[in-house]
Amino acid sequence: MGLVTRDPVLYGELAVFLRERGIPTVSLLPGQRIPSRVAVVVTSEAEAAKVSFPRVLVATPGDLTTLGAALRDALLTERAPQRLIVGIDPGLRPGYAVLSPSGTCLAEGVVESPEAVATLGRKLVRGFPGSRLTFRVGNGDQLRRTRIVNALLRLGELVELTDEGRTTLPGRRQNDSLAAKAIAATPGEVVREEADLKITPGEIANVQRISREMSGGLFTIPREMATSVLEGGTTMAEALEATADRLGLTLPGSPARRTARRSRPALERAGTPA
Repeated sequence: MGLVTRDPVLYGELAVFLRERGIPTVSLLPGQRIPSRVAVVVTSEAEAAKVSFPRVLVATPGDLTTLGAALRDALLTERAPQRLIVGIDPGLRPGYAVLSPSGTCLAEGVVESPEAVATLGRKLVRGFPGSRLTFRVGNGDQLRRTRIVNALLRLGELVELTDEGRTTLPGRRQNDSLAAKAIAATPGEVVREEADLKITPGEIANVQRISREMSGGLFTIPREMATSVLEGGTTMAEALEATADRLGLTLPGSPARRTARRSRPALERAGTPA
């Protein structure tokens, strides 16, 4: 692999990144001749235009999320893949798996929220230049998978909805990544338009129940804030902090937490359900 950059920060990060993965590397400056033994070049976005080579990957300091998968794919194949498959197991922390056209798993893991799947998608688009991506999303967890699908459709890549009932392995408890691999390997129905979020009163009540547990029984977040959490516009942490501030309370675990004796009257004055 050719490491071609004048950026000392990027060079330092990439050198450690590649050494830890045991990838043979030759270090060059933009404009220098690239040896024939080099299969792929990694450089910065600013220097990419100066690198004349068939296979160039762009890396950004502090963000090497997809580079390992892109490098592995580039070193395993003779040309850039026509289409990569990304399986997504929807949930509070969605699992993902990236498969090459041959079925090799290039990367797997979890992201922190349904909306973070789109962030992962953008990184994959940048990390696999010249390739197309298909995102296959499991059809479980209706609300969160709708949020995921809507966010992915805005990337302009192909999105499919896969029947999770066809991907469950009998007799095995699947983790998020294993489920995502099965979803990636199962063709689904193409999704062409964003769908409306259908939030039920029961889902709102459940979020409010969870908020009361997380606040140590001090308060329950309002319905409109619970709805925003379900829509992905607000995190639960943000909703708890905002409600605590409005009531003049301090969340459990906070250094400045008020005592329960002071918080109870405040809740009663605010009309918050006990």
